[in-house]
Amino acid sequence: MASLSKAGAALAALREDLVGDVLAPGDPGYDEARVVFNALIDRRPAVIAQCADATDVVRAVRFGRELDLPIAVRGGGHGVAGTALGDGALVVDLRRMHHVTVDPAAEAVRVEGGATMSHLDRATQPYGLATTGGRASTTGVGGFVLGGGTGWLDRAFGLAVDNLLGVELVTADAERVHANADENPELFWALHGGGGNFGVATALTLELHELPEFAIALLLYLPKFGPDAVRVFREVITAGPDEVGGAVLYLTGPPEEFVPPELVGELVCAGLLTYAGGEDDLRKLAEPLLALPHEVELVGDMPYADLQCMLDFPPGLRNYWSAEYLTGLPDELVDVFCARAESMPVPTPTQHLAFPQGGAIAAGPHEYPVPYRDAPWAVHPFAIWDDPGDDGRAVAWVRDVRAAVRPWSTGAVYLNFIGEEGADRVRAGLGAGNLLRLEKVKRKYDPDNVFRFNHNIRPI
Repeated sequence: MASLSKAGAALAALREDLVGDVLAPGDPGYDEARVVFNALIDRRPAVIAQCADATDVVRAVRFGRELDLPIAVRGGGHGVAGTALGDGALVVDLRRMHHVTVDPAAEAVRVEGGATMSHLDRATQPYGLATTGGRASTTGVGGFVLGGGTGWLDRAFGLAVDNLLGVELVTADAERVHANADENPELFWALHGGGGNFGVATALTLELHELPEFAIALLLYLPKFGPDAVRVFREVITAGPDEVGGAVLYLTGPPEEFVPPELVGELVCAGLLTYAGGEDDLRKLAEPLLALPHEVELVGDMPYADLQCMLDFPPGLRNYWSAEYLTGLPDELVDVFCARAESMPVPTPTQHLAFPQGGAIAAGPHEYPVPYRDAPWAVHPFAIWDDPGDDGRAVAWVRDVRAAVRPWSTGAVYLNFIGEEGADRVRAGLGAGNLLRLEKVKRKYDPDNVFRFNHNIRPI
């Protein structure tokens, strides 16, 4: 570690040089700046550099290296693992860098590293274009894409990382590099699932797809009809085109106008069909779900960016998430999935999802470190709660769900859905066969493992 005098001089120089703000413990705004989406995470970085542009990022990384500080990267969103912060680390905070530039003729978009899905989707929607995004508008684009990226449009357009055309990166030696299919192709390969291990992504270029129409069908069922709803949902997806997606889930009835008062605060089962098309065709696809006894029925055209806002959660709640990717969704597993809903923490914002893959996900490129691509279904329990007294119950429920569905697991996992679950789970999220190759890329671009606050790949 650097001497106090050297550290003080370097910090003063960084404050002078950065266009954005620099915050250290004791500074006004420091405590606010270190708050992340998941209230379980409470860490105290040595310095937070709120970068305004890529040049600021270079300066910040150079500062961190000079003082031998590990570097955490904060994108735009709500990474549940809390890797945007590190005790005693430098945090490169990109949230001021959220500009989005759409090239409708090329059907491509350049997105700065601090942008959220809301920034991206609102920019592309006027052109009738979209790309695969997360299932909430507050998801950060950078971490989402580089981790693989699954969302409502993935069966139609592929995983988010399948739409990655290029990355602008600041490496551990504070150099700016570009990675695409022709330039630094090995780095480009590693960025397809390897997350933030290789540097700070200051911008990404993504492929866009035509989405002139979008529609949803949302139905709420009493829990006793849950197993029937899950089975019928499975059959609708199996028989439907790649343009249809969605999820079947258990949740606490929210205090929305469309929810009957007697269901607010109570456990309900929901079927959500999303469709890259119009209402009429979706209504035909949804007929089997509509035929079941249900309490709420919402079917209609909806701008895709508006759907993205429907499942947003406020920051400041406690979160514990996990997932299992599955070989299928047979009847026995349906019963297990539904039974685990009975012990969900209710009433809380907790959700218990099963969602389909297939379509363009399964048809996508298999050479990247995305080992969960071939799983036809996934179960994603995520507990969200406010009272610290519920910590044990909430975490135990998520772990119980994982254990219950594990007999059907492929063994692979999407790392953006999990927190710290150990080295074996990181290996499962990257693919054991990809690990040596990833470690070699890590050695080239970050031999000192400066970027270690992530699902870490160690340099060899």
